[in-house]
Amino acid sequence: MIVEYIRYRIDNERRVSFEHAYAKASGVLSRAPQCVDYELSRSVDEPECYLLRIAWSSAEDHLQGFRRGELFAEFFAAIKPYVGDIEEMRHYERTAVRGQGGSVPSLFQWAGGAGALERLTEVFYSLVGKDELIGPLFADMDPDHPRYVAMWLGEVFGGPDDYTRGRGGYQHMLAQHLGKAITEAQRRRWVNLLLDAADQVVLPADAEFRAAFLGYIEWGTRLAMHNSRPDAQPMPQAPVPRWGWGVAPPYEG
Repeated sequence: MIVEYIRYRIDNERRVSFEHAYAKASGVLSRAPQCVDYELSRSVDEPECYLLRIAWSSAEDHLQGFRRGELFAEFFAAIKPYVGDIEEMRHYERTAVRGQGGSVPSLFQWAGGAGALERLTEVFYSLVGKDELIGPLFADMDPDHPRYVAMWLGEVFGGPDDYTRGRGGYQHMLAQHLGKAITEAQRRRWVNLLLDAADQVVLPADAEFRAAFLGYIEWGTRLAMHNSRPDAQPMPQAPVPRWGWGVAPPYEG
């Protein structure tokens, strides 16, 4: 992905028309398959300064796919009167340095931290052990397995990187699923039992947390099922995923 930044200087008399023009142009960006997302910001310190950020799927997709595509003419027609007001226009590559600030709690914090996740996995694997469909898959389970899964979930949900440092990260988790040929019925039972355990240990039940929690569980179990197929060729190395709130941030009424 590549990020394009365009800095404008717009005088006060043209501010409303400028924002209206970009509101119109944004409809084109919303339809462009090369566009990941976009945002237009106005400076508080110098209100005549605007900064447009557009994330493109790649520099080639922007410069060749979008600019030479059928949507560009419509986009350019909307913002053409303001091209002369551009002070700077550059592309930037993202680095690994990024994250959330402390004003928004992580899912790990909202859930109650390591202790809450350990209680969750203890109850969950007690349910698993009694289940006829997936219980046999864990017949020889390491007694510490629930704690290890809690470590994984903690790191995924924004907690400390204990699983990466102590268990080998993604590669180790991947190895647990290779060749297991997990079925959809087994995957669905795993999800259902984890949700039952979440209710039993009283994880936060607000809609925002549960939506994010279930979003990861659905994504993670479907990926695990895919990687467990005999013919699977999963990515051999990757960081532990970091899961956030997504569309709905935490709400405190």
